[in-house]
Amino acid sequence: MTNEQFEALVGRLEHQAQSKPGRYRLKVFLLAMLGNAYVGAMLLLIIALMAVLLASIMVLKAFAVKLIILVGFFLWMIVKALWVKIDPPVGTEIKPREAPELFAMIDGLRRQLSAPRFHHVLITDDFNAGVVQSPRLGIFGWPRNYLLIGLPLMKTLTEEQFKAVLAHEFGHLAKGHGRVSNWIYRQRVRWGRLLAVLDATESKGSFLFKPFLTWFAPYFNAYSFPMARANEYEADATSARITSPQAAAAALTSVNVVGSYLAERYWPQIYKQADEQPQPGFAPYFGLGQGVATELDDVSVQAWLDQAIARPTDLADTHPALSDRLKAIGAPPRLALPAVGQAADRLLGDALQAITESFDRRWTDHILPSWEERYRQVQDDRRQLAELNARLEDGSELTVQEAYDRARLTETIGDDVDDALVQFRALHQRAPDNALACFGLGVRLLSRDDASGCALVEHAMRLDENTIVNGCEQLRDYHWRNGRKDEAHVWHQRLVERSQLLEAAIEERSQVWLGDRFERHGLSEDIVDELRAALMAIPGLRKAYFVRKRVEHLAHLPCYVLGYRVTGFFQLHSKRRAMEVLRQIQESVPFPGETLIINVEGANYRFRRKFRWMRGARIL
Repeated sequence: MTNEQFEALVGRLEHQAQSKPGRYRLKVFLLAMLGNAYVGAMLLLIIALMAVLLASIMVLKAFAVKLIILVGFFLWMIVKALWVKIDPPVGTEIKPREAPELFAMIDGLRRQLSAPRFHHVLITDDFNAGVVQSPRLGIFGWPRNYLLIGLPLMKTLTEEQFKAVLAHEFGHLAKGHGRVSNWIYRQRVRWGRLLAVLDATESKGSFLFKPFLTWFAPYFNAYSFPMARANEYEADATSARITSPQAAAAALTSVNVVGSYLAERYWPQIYKQADEQPQPGFAPYFGLGQGVATELDDVSVQAWLDQAIARPTDLADTHPALSDRLKAIGAPPRLALPAVGQAADRLLGDALQAITESFDRRWTDHILPSWEERYRQVQDDRRQLAELNARLEDGSELTVQEAYDRARLTETIGDDVDDALVQFRALHQRAPDNALACFGLGVRLLSRDDASGCALVEHAMRLDENTIVNGCEQLRDYHWRNGRKDEAHVWHQRLVERSQLLEAAIEERSQVWLGDRFERHGLSEDIVDELRAALMAIPGLRKAYFVRKRVEHLAHLPCYVLGYRVTGFFQLHSKRRAMEVLRQIQESVPFPGETLIINVEGANYRFRRKFRWMRGARIL
């Protein structure tokens, strides 16, 4: 299903879901049952085949046994793929005695909505809240209800706004959205997992499922999409009714504005400290509430609010855009941030400090390795930038790669985007047909919404196919930002096609099979001599064969195979010795291209038969 077909189907179904919601939901249910019925029918067919084979053992004997093993394994693989279990969510559980005010609010909302009770309340480190139902008996149901509350959310909302958020989540639970959504989610996961297993195994029985599921899975995703979106509108209406339209609007507005602040300023400022400090010296969850109360200036707030209001509802998310959600509850945007010490995290009572400290410790432990690596990388980049600037001041001419690195580091380490752009322009003038120069300048121009960057990125993609994926992403996002959806879809489709091609090529080049076709490597004598010299330096390596594997995808990029031997006459084959030689080959031998390395002894001895009769294959 193309993006255009998906959009058209969802648009038609959204109108149907609004005008006749009961009939639409019934159709979604029946469609899900159709998918299950087809899969069930195929399973019964396989089971019937198993029964026939079991009955024919006396006649077919060993052949029947082999078929039973093959069919039985296929059946087991299908059943295993279809069994979907939703694991319980992860978080810090809190009990009523630890936070009585929080649980008083939760119990009050539950009584107002006659909703099922929550078996567990978990505090998480997400800027979000949610309801999860985990079936205790798998496909047989009996759900256990979890309420997930993000600590960052509590630290950035007032109590009234937080109550509106909880009312929204209770709305999902009271109307059974969680149970229905989880059931639909399990269907999608089940069919997607089955398709993935069939693709990975390339089983001959795939024809029973793949044609149907390849059509059905995306069709069902589109068909059930409006239901998920309608659930959000219903939950918003519940929130506005239980609290007030103004409180619900304030909660929705704050979540959008504060979410932008956290993503664009708060967390980047913290991670930026890794440029100067070898270890983190900040407690982000402890300081989060104060940051929201003191660091949000009016200009930034208005800009983030304008962005949120201007953002249209699209198919990237089942949650509607802010403007549509506010329109549905009949309230304007309203931002009211909590003062220091007045946020909803007060509801956690005595547990607040312990939870916040544990989250900060966990964050530090998790971030420490990447933080230290970032610090080392920044110091190395600063030294490199200083060296390049010094060489330029001394009158030395930089290579294209060095000039590119200097411009990039001026932008990232020197934090001077204007000077970096000047350098990228000069580099392109110097090397107009260099892919690196074209791509570097083109991407910077596109980030400034300068249309002249399009031609540069496209030219770089023609010069170097390794830039195609990134280039398609850049062009897609540029056109989408500027309202040209048709052009954006064209580049997205090209991105998908290229990604699929690369994925197929990677899979084709990941292994060597005896049934693969091989040919002469086609390398010059000089290159072969260099390769031979590097192999001769490895102790224990006795023979080596070098060939080229025939590939279907990206055939112009060679895929070589090195077959090696370590066992001499009157010696027993040793896997340990073979693995040690393999390690040395991988660490010390420079190959002329992508190369797969196999030991052509033991179970792989038949590869040696194929290679040794190929003219020029043996290089050692």
